[in-house]
Amino acid sequence: MANASQSAPKTIFTVSSHAQDQDPEETQPSASAVPDAPASSQSVMDKIGNWAPFLLIRTTHPRQAVLTAIGLSVAAVLAGLTTREVTLIAVTVLVGQAVLGWHNDLVDQVVDRRHGREGKPISDGRLEAGGVWFALCCGVLLVIPLSVTSGTVAGLFYLGSLVIGMLANVLLRKGLFSWVLWAAAFACYPAYISYAGWAGETAGGPPHWAMVALAAALGVGVHFLAALWGLVADNEDGWTYLPLKAGLKLGAGKLLVVTLVYIAVVIGAMLYAASAVGLRA
Repeated sequence: MANASQSAPKTIFTVSSHAQDQDPEETQPSASAVPDAPASSQSVMDKIGNWAPFLLIRTTHPRQAVLTAIGLSVAAVLAGLTTREVTLIAVTVLVGQAVLGWHNDLVDQVVDRRHGREGKPISDGRLEAGGVWFALCCGVLLVIPLSVTSGTVAGLFYLGSLVIGMLANVLLRKGLFSWVLWAAAFACYPAYISYAGWAGETAGGPPHWAMVALAAALGVGVHFLAALWGLVADNEDGWTYLPLKAGLKLGAGKLLVVTLVYIAVVIGAMLYAASAVGLRA
């Protein structure tokens, strides 16, 4: 130990002396030695973007999930539900929409891979399908108790909407009646809000028929909006569903405008009906 402590200062002195003899320009770090900040930042972003939990969130179709949760939460507030009941509904819907998103991407992974669709972690190999199936099963086990916590009747209506939504991922989606299951799934939402209570106790009563009809009409509009981004690929695959037929006649741009106007009109009609007749019958 004594010899090691004596030799260290000599080594430092030698290095310092050598540095003084060098030309100042030679002591400047080379361009290759300076770390590339943008590249380093991009590397960090790549790591975050390929982090499994983040990829799972991307696979839930997060925009649709958040918008659906906000919409039903607003409906719950307008229906007079308490803060904790509204919060429960928001969390339940987020979990339920995650289940639907995972199921959709699992069903479509072969088609997504064939068309090279971006932002699809399952089809591009960044997520294992088995891991997503596991997440989906966990989501189902979570959304069932969450749903019935709002009341047995309310929970059954929401779970029914999820079952219909998953069926829409595999049935009727390629033909002219693709809108039917979307309408049926959305038609369950007014009953979910209307019967919702707390701690498993059913509150309220059946929804007004006008709200059910308008919710079904909204589901058709959302179906058109969701389908717009895949019209070209679906046409190549020979699908004949209604949004594609309309897109071929109007063009994607005009169809988007018509769809947004339609959705706005339906939402306006729902707000008017809520003020005129209320949510419940």
